[in-house]
Amino acid sequence: MASLLSNYGITAEEFLTPVLLSLRVAFIALILSFIFGTMMARFMTQKQFKGKIILETIIMLPIVLPPTVVGFILIVIFGNNGFAGGIVEWIFSQSIIFTWYAAVLASTVVSFPLMYQAAKTGFLSIDKDIEDAGRVDGASNLQVFMKITLPLASIPLMTGAIMSFARALGEFGATLMIAGNIPGRTQTMPTAIYVALQSGNMELAWLWVITIIVISFIMLLFVRTKSAD
Repeated sequence: MASLLSNYGITAEEFLTPVLLSLRVAFIALILSFIFGTMMARFMTQKQFKGKIILETIIMLPIVLPPTVVGFILIVIFGNNGFAGGIVEWIFSQSIIFTWYAAVLASTVVSFPLMYQAAKTGFLSIDKDIEDAGRVDGASNLQVFMKITLPLASIPLMTGAIMSFARALGEFGATLMIAGNIPGRTQTMPTAIYVALQSGNMELAWLWVITIIVISFIMLLFVRTKSAD
């Protein structure tokens, strides 16, 4: 690998740093999206209340909004003058803006709707009589959820998780606005590709493009294989 990169005047560190940062950001965003997306989907499928459609529309907005709009809203909320940003700075004595944590935040926000929608679809496909049978046998709501609901919705949940990971891995616009493009700190593969393309370093750009394509292809192939079983 190192010898191949050296043929193009590229160091292993130069290539791997954005790759590893992207994987770390996407993995953490996946965990957060999976937890909160699953919880929100369970809540929305179990409860009926006024304004439910409006709330769900807000949840799904990041899918249709331009990434720059999402990034702008995140800056307003989590910036130094924002309410959430002020709390973060008061607790941790530093701003989240232009750190890799901001990249995690942006990736989580844009991938959350995919996880939510997949989890909701999975929960709605479950026969309620099966869950009720578990309650009749003495299982608590938590036991029913953990031992009946989640296993039955495993395929949609897995699909949502992989799609969320792929979305987080490819996030560009919102990440660029709130986290910037600082090499070694906040530069993910999508932003690194943009910079490499602008500077004419096509070999390095191609390496990152191929890396993202291979990772995305493997994940999508895995989803389709499992869905076909």
